[in-house]
Amino acid sequence: MRDREYYLDNLRNNEKKLILELEELIFIESMSFYRDKDIHWLSAPVTTGTISSPMGLGSDSLPVEIYLDGRKTYLADSMQFLLEYGCRLFKNGCWYIMPTFRGEDVDKRHLKQFFHSEAEVPGNLDDTMNLVNEYIKHLLRKIQVVIGDQKHLNQVIEHDIPRVTFDEAEKILGRENIEHRKTWRNLTRDNEQKLIEYFGGPVWVMHYDEDAVPFYQRSINGKAQNADLLMGIGETVGCGERWSSGVELEKALSHYGHKKTEYEWYVKLKNYQPLQTSGFGMGIERFLLFVLKKNDIRDIQVFRRFNDGGDIV
Repeated sequence: MRDREYYLDNLRNNEKKLILELEELIFIESMSFYRDKDIHWLSAPVTTGTISSPMGLGSDSLPVEIYLDGRKTYLADSMQFLLEYGCRLFKNGCWYIMPTFRGEDVDKRHLKQFFHSEAEVPGNLDDTMNLVNEYIKHLLRKIQVVIGDQKHLNQVIEHDIPRVTFDEAEKILGRENIEHRKTWRNLTRDNEQKLIEYFGGPVWVMHYDEDAVPFYQRSINGKAQNADLLMGIGETVGCGERWSSGVELEKALSHYGHKKTEYEWYVKLKNYQPLQTSGFGMGIERFLLFVLKKNDIRDIQVFRRFNDGGDIV
């Protein structure tokens, strides 16, 4: 819906006010959650010369290129690399919530601009998955104070979120139903929904094929050390281990066909101070889709951004 009076209609829409209140609550409670763990806030810029897109071979996301003072740069699709830098300053890791920009079409599942809750900590994939579980349960408890008890939220709060490998997911879904490419496999939207239905709620899918994930994700014997949390409309949290050394990272850049010169500082960082870290990113709008039991992410964005010149405010 491209109603030019949309922003005025929102003034009479209590649901839009609730969305803004929940976004504020998520920020406040994220600060509280991480402060208790001595995980530090990192103030990151919104422009970068070191993009984390191009992603894996299975990604349809592109970087958003802009020009400032006549020089090309990019709006951040993630500042994960800076969070990794922060882990070398703060022993327990760091986090932020900030806008993210993606060059992809807007639809029921995707926005060109959204808010990203990201964290990076020293440790492995299991450490990050456990952190995400704690974080989400904390947020849902606080959200229920505002919107009341909800069965689908209590299910997450009171139970462990099941975990399944990609290979196991393929057996559940049937090999013929999985998206197959030359060197990698991926889950379709229908696949994600069927897994959520199969497990009766949110589920972790772990260890995708190496070529299906970004170059910076660590892999072992062709299996990525990553996991996606499926909930609501599908993938809502993505997490993974990073390469700890510059030598490993250079091999990964070569494997994916990326130029080392574009990531020179990132390689130098890992050579200067090797460190095993892992982290995650959660799309706040997708998380709120699950909370509010909605299926169109455009309904969550109060101040719409379509990047086609049609934005009003």
